[in-house]
Amino acid sequence: MADLIIRGGRILTMNGTGIDEGVIVVDSGLITFIGKNTDERADKVIDAKGCAVMPGLINAHTHLPMTLFRGFADDLSYGDWIKKIQAAEIKLTPADVRSGAYLGILEMIRSGTTAFADMYVHMDEVASVVKETGMRAALGYGMIEGINEDSDSKLKSRVDFARKWSGAEDGRITTMYAPHSAASCSKEFLVKVRELAAGNNSRIHIHVLETEDELHLMKKRYGMCYVNFLNSIDLLGPDILAAHCIWLSDDDIDILSTKKVNVVHCPTSNMALGVGISPVPRMLEKGINVALGTDGAASSGSLDMWNEMRMALYLHKLKDPRSMTASTVLGMATVSGARALNINAGVLKPGCFADIILVELKKPQFTSPNIIPALIRGCGCGVKTTIVNGKVLMEDYRVEVLDEDKVIEDTRHQTL
Repeated sequence: MADLIIRGGRILTMNGTGIDEGVIVVDSGLITFIGKNTDERADKVIDAKGCAVMPGLINAHTHLPMTLFRGFADDLSYGDWIKKIQAAEIKLTPADVRSGAYLGILEMIRSGTTAFADMYVHMDEVASVVKETGMRAALGYGMIEGINEDSDSKLKSRVDFARKWSGAEDGRITTMYAPHSAASCSKEFLVKVRELAAGNNSRIHIHVLETEDELHLMKKRYGMCYVNFLNSIDLLGPDILAAHCIWLSDDDIDILSTKKVNVVHCPTSNMALGVGISPVPRMLEKGINVALGTDGAASSGSLDMWNEMRMALYLHKLKDPRSMTASTVLGMATVSGARALNINAGVLKPGCFADIILVELKKPQFTSPNIIPALIRGCGCGVKTTIVNGKVLMEDYRVEVLDEDKVIEDTRHQTL
């Protein structure tokens, strides 16, 4: 007998096929069958009639506890914004970070995100909340040189974090090394990070060219552009998760393509901070794996990946309406995100993780002969059920793994 059967929905596999009134069988956290009919029985059956059944969304770059700073530093230039945010972040306690993580995961579950890549401080607290709530995450303990610990102590603590949490909860939690950027970490520090990551087969999550100032700084500091500098120290490759990547030249894009770097596009945050537009259509043309991320809620305002898909869809149409399609951005939020995080998800097929969401289609904004554009242009409020690793985290809009009222109340009174 299987653990779970989802029956009667419109299945969007993201694997080149779709099935009307299909059936998905889940056992031991994995999808074991997808088709029209099955004789299999299960402990739990979900009636998905009237719903799109699809892979859970993957937020490939965020800073989860920054939900505490939502609206805190709006309408400022990037330079003023980062100063205000960093001054507040220094005061954060582990308890603060835990509260922000609860709030962020609640928002993700409600909007259909089933996996995310995170970098921040006090990451043991974030990992504990991920463990408790059943989410899937790739976690990196953020590193900026010159703040709090000395470099050697900082690196040691990150190694300890990776040893503690990598592969935890039957693989639901993975870890990455997370140097903030080449602008905030020295060459020597980044070389050590690369050595550590290679030593225990970890990936690296880093900001790349979020601002034009970083481009000028790298040329002044090293006599070469940002991407060439990273390439010179072997910090580009398929194990790299490079967030933002806005100020890229054509040569930079060629290097990222050759090195098979995973890029994370964060359009809402980039627009909110006025830092620029990432050349995503050109990267896609070069075969670069481009995922989507919300960045922290302090800049993007939310962790809603539906909003991020809409922004990605429309932003690039400003230059060319043909440059981006709804199917492309949905792929960025599912298939490409899974590839970037190196997880067996993002599509619905036997053998993949049972990270699945149900979106209720009986809503006016989803009434369309073309369901994917309707989903992207609609809104995340249609997410009815969220499942991770075969476990139901939310069913019929009711979150099962958190006390929603308590999470909201605990953070409502948070002082910054």
